[in-house]
Amino acid sequence: MLPLSNIASTAPIGKKQKHYWQSSLTGTANRRISQQEVVQLNKYDMEIKILGTGCPKCKTLEKMTRDVVYQTGVNANIEKVEDIMEIMKYGVMSTPALVVDGVVVVKGRIPSTDEIKKAIGQ
Repeated sequence: MLPLSNIASTAPIGKKQKHYWQSSLTGTANRRISQQEVVQLNKYDMEIKILGTGCPKCKTLEKMTRDVVYQTGVNANIEKVEDIMEIMKYGVMSTPALVVDGVVVVKGRIPSTDEIKKAIGQ
């Protein structure tokens, strides 16, 4: 019988561990990689959240943020959060708000594109 600490790290009973294939750029060398390695290959440099309930200002901030990220070439995951309870967890009482890596950098107004660039470090 396995020690208790090893049981948690094994695959659930009746399920096989998923594996994916990674190929080199030349396509000659393939190797099998685990799901955990896939997650590591797809990591973003930055996590950006736009907090807002769907009002025109919130949509404007989302569009501006996506445009700035595209123009600067930042590797970021952008997420729109519309759930009011999730927004409240950030202590935001007026939307829209811009959150970069868990820190609220702008709230209650639409920032300029230069402010967004500064917030994402560009």
